[in-house]
Amino acid sequence: MVSAAAVEAIQPYVQYLSRLPSEVAGDFECFEALLVKWQKAQNLVSRETLTSFWTRHVVDSLQLLRRLEPSDATFLDLGSGGGFPAIPLAIGLKEGKQSFRLIESNQRKVAFLRAVARELDLAVKVDARRVEEIDSRETGPIDVITSRALASLDVLAGLAQPFFGPDTRAIFHKGREYGEELTEARTHWQFDVVVIPSDTSSDGVLLEIRHLRAIPDA
Repeated sequence: MVSAAAVEAIQPYVQYLSRLPSEVAGDFECFEALLVKWQKAQNLVSRETLTSFWTRHVVDSLQLLRRLEPSDATFLDLGSGGGFPAIPLAIGLKEGKQSFRLIESNQRKVAFLRAVARELDLAVKVDARRVEEIDSRETGPIDVITSRALASLDVLAGLAQPFFGPDTRAIFHKGREYGEELTEARTHWQFDVVVIPSDTSSDGVLLEIRHLRAIPDA
C-alpha cells in the first residue's frame, strides 16, 4: 500500500499521468528508497531537502507536466544530478510515447541514474558526458529541454541552443533572481519566454523558452 505522502504529491497531476496513480506512487516510493540508499555514499541532493522529498523534488518536477503538449516525445535533461526533474517525469509518463536522455558527467551520479532507470524500467538513457561534448546529431530532434539548478540562464542558453529546432522548448527551474538572469541572458540571446509561477516556491518560477538563437556578435 502506497503512503499518504505519495498520493498527496501526485494528486494535482493525475490527469497528466499515463497510468494508474497507485502505480505511479509505487514507483516514486521505490525511487525514494533508492535515493536514500545511494545518498549515504554520495551527495545526490542536498541533505536538508532529502526529508522533503515529495514537495521539494517530486512535486517540483511533476509541475512541468502542465506545460507539456501532446506531441512532446523526446526530452533532453541537462546536468541531471540526482534525476530531477527528468526521472519524476519519466515515472509519470512511463507508459506513454516519451523518451528521456539525461546528461550527467559525474560518474557516481550516472551509476545512480542508470540503476533507477533499470529498477523502474524507465524509457531513460543516461549519457555520461558533459553537455558540451555532445553533438546534436547524436540526439536527433528534441521536443523539450529541461534543467534544474545547473547554471545561470545565460549559460544554460549556450548549452541548450545547439539542440534547439524550430519547435523545441526549454523549461528551466529558476529562483527569485530569474529577472536578473533574463536581463543578463538577453545580452547574448534572443528568445520568447513565458514565466510560470512555481507550484512549490513563492519565489520560484518555470521559464518556458522558445525560438532561442544567439545575437550576432553579442
